Amino acid sequence: MIDIDIINKMPGLTDDFGDIAEHAPWVAERAASHRPFASRAAMIETFQNVILHAEKPDQLSLIRAHPDLAGKAKLTTDSQNEQKGAGLDTLTSDELARFTRLNDAYKTRFGFPFIFAVKGADKFAILESFEARIENDPDREFATALEMVCRIVSFRLQDRVAA
Repeated sequence: MIDIDIINKMPGLTDDFGDIAEHAPWVAERAASHRPFASRAAMIETFQNVILHAEKPDQLSLIRAHPDLAGKAKLTTDSQNEQKGAGLDTLTSDELARFTRLNDAYKTRFGFPFIFAVKGADKFAILESFEARIENDPDREFATALEMVCRIVSFRLQDRVAA
């Protein structure tokens, strides 16, 4: 855990926090310009605001950088640990086939991968959300994907920054 006072004195944030938002070091770069952070909560809020107020192409790129849940792509350490914690590394062949079908249908419908902040969830809750959200309209689902990215960022910063 890194203390907020140390974070505020770092020359940049990409070395330690460039991977907080999946393959998007620009989030940490932009958040760094808003220092000093008064607290961990303020840092989380800043990272989330950077995402929510970014141009739509940057937001879409960030969303598209996320891996499929239970997919075969090489995962970042954070994604790997999060998916493992949700039991996505121990799916039955039927469950894996279901995730694969849903991932494919979702990407066809929306043009980006399904994003779910899996920390604290299990495969059943994820699948239930998957099936409900695939019926959303594209604008609503884009907003939901951004909300999920913000939750993921929050969880990851809580794991790395001292309260």
